[in-house]
Amino acid sequence: MLRDKMAEMPTTTALGVEVPDSLSAKYTGSFAYFTVKDRLPQILTKAVDTVHRNMETFFEKYGQEGVEAEKRAISLMSKLRNELQTDKPVLPLTDGLPDADQWNEYLEHLQAGPDTEEPSWFKSPWLYMECYMYRRIQESLQLNPPMCDFDVFNEAKTQSFFTSQQAIIAICTYFLEMKNKIKCFKDTQLKAEFLLLAQVALWGNRCDLSISGGRENSQKLNPLTSLESLKPSILVDDSEFVWEVLINRKKNKTSETTCTRIDIVLDNSGFELVTDLILADFLLASGLADVIHFHGKSIPWFVSDTTKKDFDWTLKQMQAANHMQMSRCGVMWEKNMNQGVWIYHDHLFWTLPHEFCDMPLVAHDLYAELQKSNLIFFKGDLNYRKLTGDRKWSYTVSFDTALRGFQPAPLCSLRTLKADIQVGLKPGQGEQLAASDAEWMISGRFAIIQFSNSYQT
Repeated sequence: MLRDKMAEMPTTTALGVEVPDSLSAKYTGSFAYFTVKDRLPQILTKAVDTVHRNMETFFEKYGQEGVEAEKRAISLMSKLRNELQTDKPVLPLTDGLPDADQWNEYLEHLQAGPDTEEPSWFKSPWLYMECYMYRRIQESLQLNPPMCDFDVFNEAKTQSFFTSQQAIIAICTYFLEMKNKIKCFKDTQLKAEFLLLAQVALWGNRCDLSISGGRENSQKLNPLTSLESLKPSILVDDSEFVWEVLINRKKNKTSETTCTRIDIVLDNSGFELVTDLILADFLLASGLADVIHFHGKSIPWFVSDTTKKDFDWTLKQMQAANHMQMSRCGVMWEKNMNQGVWIYHDHLFWTLPHEFCDMPLVAHDLYAELQKSNLIFFKGDLNYRKLTGDRKWSYTVSFDTALRGFQPAPLCSLRTLKADIQVGLKPGQGEQLAASDAEWMISGRFAIIQFSNSYQT
């Protein structure tokens, strides 16, 4: 039973480490407090508005049944917003989806914990409550067929892709010109291109619609022109270690049958997804990887997170683009999917509230799948929060320590900072940043390329 497994989850002294409290809106003035108080209600309001604006579409597709479903879904989301704003207790899920029991058992786990207060929006861990809101949005739709599959964030994601087209064209043009010469590159040239494209994928993470409350937040300028000026804003840069994993793997292949597998746990769709696809194509074209496994969300999540529908839509839009370089990339990427050298996965675990250190217990199949990888990239802020448990770690605690034993394979976080958690900094670095920029951890102006390979030690 999942309930029995949850009893085995890492405790506050797991692995000999004193684990700090979770970030929470109970800490008034924190970014978690601001998020629950202001950002989450804004996102819910936009979701309600989106459903209402599509009333005629529902009527055209489903008749009066669609209109009634729209009204009921709006009512449930409005009720959810009221629960949030008035700090009501967390309610169990009732939609019967495959993950509902796991969500409800997690709630029981919290209720049985040391806190005497009932789990609620402003008192419970921020990570749990924010994930819970998106899961409840899905429940509002699921309980109201025939609009179960409606994505309340699709319009925002679509707009973000199209308003980033000039930046997409620029990076596609650069990549295709480079790819034509890649077979002649020496290792030093390959390394330079890897570092460049890793930084493009890193800064692409700023295009996050959840941090902007669903407001337009796209990449309009050529991302290559600003990379040099952004380098001082990379607070931790372990890209040399990542490169060593890649190039050593390439050099030490023992036979033609040895396959190098890279996994990318995706974050945002739109421009960021395109930068991830370009990095993935480079890894294949350079011989640094033989197969790329992508991991996305099974339901709409954190406004702009990538689902299979978003992934497929992006490939189709790239192919159909009225620009040769975009179209060529789209055709190549569809071919990669058809040939099985790109593989897309989704798993319920990515939209559960668990920290990643729980994965071996509650999603052993996923953990076993990731153990087949030679290197895993975790994109973005939410993945970083789940990697580190979204806790009040000291700035100087090592990344390995904050992972609390989660190490299916060598892993690297590519993340722009949009939540008040960061580990692995040098002594005094966090304090200096805080003194010069009060919003250094939440603005997306700073970033990290953070690597861990502690599973070998």
